[in-house]
Amino acid sequence: MTNGTRRFEMTRLRRTANALIGGLVKYGAAPRETHLLTTRGAKSGFLRTTPISLVENANGRFLVAPYGPVGWVRNLRKEGIATLRRGGWIELISVLEVEPERAAPVLREYLAHPRAVVVGSYFEVGRDSSDTEFVEAAPNHPVFEIVRSTTIRI
Repeated sequence: MTNGTRRFEMTRLRRTANALIGGLVKYGAAPRETHLLTTRGAKSGFLRTTPISLVENANGRFLVAPYGPVGWVRNLRKEGIATLRRGGWIELISVLEVEPERAAPVLREYLAHPRAVVVGSYFEVGRDSSDTEFVEAAPNHPVFEIVRSTTIRI
């Protein structure tokens, strides 16, 4: 990424924050859009879990990769399925990666949320950027649409 954007690094502080957020999500105490995404490792086959913030609007439900093509993105590209957990509910999901033109408005909505304070510096666009700039930035921040889901209580 260019234009002064930061590159994502999994630091000890971030691991600790993810564990704290993960605990809150497991008990349903995190913001409503926050879930735990679990994917199967593309190379290792091990299950990998990370907190994620969904975008839900009239056009569907979307997973956004604010840090670019990180591990969970590669895993979803390979498998196309994952689970979302929140409180005592687990949702098995199937996803499809959307094209930049469709991803652009989702990215704009993602950055209009207060979470932009944390992730905004990883984007080369801002809330006031043009539609064209969002389309150009979309390949750096993959967006997946949830196309099918089944929810169970645990």
